[in-house]
Amino acid sequence: MERHNESGIPVAPVYRPEDLAGWDPGTELGEPGEYPYTRGVYPTMYTGRPGRPWTMRQYAGFGTAAESNARYRRLIQGGATGLSVAFDLPTQMGHDSDAPLAHGEVGKVGVAIDSVEDMRVLFDGIPLDRVSTSMTINAPAALLLLLYQLVAEERGIEAVRLTGTIQNDVLKEYVARGTYIFPPGPSLRLTADTFRYCRAEIPKWNTISVSGYHMAEAGASPAQEIAFTLADAIAYVRTALAAGMEVDAFAPRLSFFFVARTTLLEEVAKFRAARRIWARVMREEFGARDPRSMMLRFHTQTAGVQLTAQQPELNLVRVAVQGLAAVLGGTQSLHTNSFDEALALPTEKSARLALGTQQVLAYETDAAHTVDPFAGSYAVERMTDEVEAAALALMARVEAMGGAVAAIEAGFQKGEIERNAYRIARETESGERVVVGVNRFALDEEDPYDPLRVDPAIEDRQRAALAALRAGRDGAAVDEALAAVREAAAGTENMLYPMREALRARATVGEVCGVLREVWGTYVPADSGW
Repeated sequence: MERHNESGIPVAPVYRPEDLAGWDPGTELGEPGEYPYTRGVYPTMYTGRPGRPWTMRQYAGFGTAAESNARYRRLIQGGATGLSVAFDLPTQMGHDSDAPLAHGEVGKVGVAIDSVEDMRVLFDGIPLDRVSTSMTINAPAALLLLLYQLVAEERGIEAVRLTGTIQNDVLKEYVARGTYIFPPGPSLRLTADTFRYCRAEIPKWNTISVSGYHMAEAGASPAQEIAFTLADAIAYVRTALAAGMEVDAFAPRLSFFFVARTTLLEEVAKFRAARRIWARVMREEFGARDPRSMMLRFHTQTAGVQLTAQQPELNLVRVAVQGLAAVLGGTQSLHTNSFDEALALPTEKSARLALGTQQVLAYETDAAHTVDPFAGSYAVERMTDEVEAAALALMARVEAMGGAVAAIEAGFQKGEIERNAYRIARETESGERVVVGVNRFALDEEDPYDPLRVDPAIEDRQRAALAALRAGRDGAAVDEALAAVREAAAGTENMLYPMREALRARATVGEVCGVLREVWGTYVPADSGW
C-alpha cells in the first residue's frame, strides 16, 4: 500500500542517494547560520548555549489576572524561561468583560484583561526586564503591548529593556481562527504602525509572529501551513515598505509560529523548507542585506488538534514526539501542550508535566548536542525538497490572485484548508488514518478525570472591577484621550501614541476598540465557496 504524508506527497519505503539527484541550485544546504539557513539560523544552535537550549515557554492564562499570575510564578519557579499569555475571547475580540457579547466567555479560554489595572495584577512580582513574554493576541495586539509597556514604566523599567513577542498576525484570523475585528486595510495599517512604534520605543520586541499554527489546527497540511504563513508575511513586509520603512529596519524583528505534529520526519522537513523559502524571498524579492532579515526564527507549539479526549494520558507521548520534531527542526522556542487540553484547561500538574517534557528533551536526550541532526538524511532531504516545492506552488497561486489579502477576500486559503480538513476527517472515519484510542485500540471504559473548572463568578468580579474603574477615573480625561484616538484613526498618524495615552488615562481595551470600530468598521468574511 502506498503511503502519503500529511501534505499528500507519497512516502517511499526507502530513500537512496539517487533520490537526491537533480537538485536545482536553489536547494543548496549551506552551513548552519549561513544563507539560506536550511540547517538552522545560528551556527551553533542549541550547542552554543549549554544549560539553556531553546526558550521553554508555557502558554497559560485563565480566569482572573491574579489566578494567572499565580500560575506564571509557579511555572518560572519550575524552570520556564519565557511566559506565553493566553487571553480570553472577549479580550481577543476587543470587548470588555461587561459587554453583552462577553457574557459566558469571561476568563474561560484565557485571562480577562480589560485595562491597565488587570495587566498590573497579571505581572505582579514578575521581573519584566528579565523574562521574555509572548502574548497571543492579534486584532488588539497593539493595545496589550502598550498595557505591558505602561506596567513596566510604572516600575521604572525602560521600554528598551523589554523583550518578547506579540502575535499581531490578523491575516491568519481571516483565514482560520476568526478573532478579527477590523477589515484588512486598517488592520494592516495598525500592524505597520506597531512596527514603527517598536523600532522607536521598544526595539528588542518582536513585533509580529506570523502564524501557521492556527491554520494547521483548522486542518492545513504542512505545505499549506508554511505556504499561507509565508504569503501573509510577504503581505506584512509589503505593507511596511509601502508605509516608508526600509526592509532591514523592521525585518529582523519578524518572527513566526508553527505547529509540530506527530509526523516527525515531515515536520523536520517543513521547518527546514520554510527557512529556505523565506531566506530567498527576503534576499531576492525584497533586497534585504542584513542577514537577520533573512532568518526565519520561529516559536513552535505542539499540535492541540491531535490531542484526544479518549485515553488522554497517551497525549503525553504525542506531545513528546511533537516536541522532539520541533527541536530536531531547529525551533527557537517551544510550548508543549498539556495532556488534558482536549478535556479542559490544563491543571497545574498537567502543565508541570508538559514543561517537564521539554526539560527531558533538553537534558536527557542528545537531540540538542548537534546542529541539524537530520542533515544528509536521504529521506529528510527529499521530503524537504518536496514540501518546499508544494509550498512554492501554493504561494504562486496566492500571488497570481493578487497576494494574500486578495486571496483571503476571495476565500482561497480558507477553502483549501477546509478541503484538506475534510480529507483528514474522511481518512480518520474510514480508519485509513489511525488515531490510537479513537478509531483503533479503544477502551471500553475510560478512567475518570477531574478537570480544571473556571469559577463562573469571575465574570461578576470583572464587571464589578470595571464599574469601580470607571467610577474612580477622570472621565473627562478619558473622553479627551478617546477623541484623540478617533481623530488619529480617521487620519494618518501612528495610532499607538494616542492609544497609549488613552490606556494611561485608564480607558479600557473595549472602549478603544469601540472607537476604532466606529471609524474603521468591522470585517465580514467571504464564503470560501467550496
